Amino acid sequence: MWGSRSNRGNDSVDCIACGETIRRSDAREYDKEGDRWERKGKTFEHLCKECHTELCHQPRDELEDLLVDIDAGGLTEIEFLSRYCQAVEDRYGPLDHER
Repeated sequence: MWGSRSNRGNDSVDCIACGETIRRSDAREYDKEGDRWERKGKTFEHLCKECHTELCHQPRDELEDLLVDIDAGGLTEIEFLSRYCQAVEDRYGPLDHER
């Protein structure tokens, strides 16, 4: 049914969050598409166990596309927050500030 994980070897990988080099067998796979179970044609990045634990594990449908659309990688924090809020309102309607 599923192939053995032992055939993946003991090669080293770098944690994309902290940069630590760890054995692949000690790492957690990170799939930016959010679906690590669909494996065809994918290359996974890796996280050390500590960084993986600190991640938010909530669904992030459409988040990657939104971040690319606002060119999030080169923005200051203020620019990012402004563009992000505007993009969310444009896509999903006004933000509800009342609770």
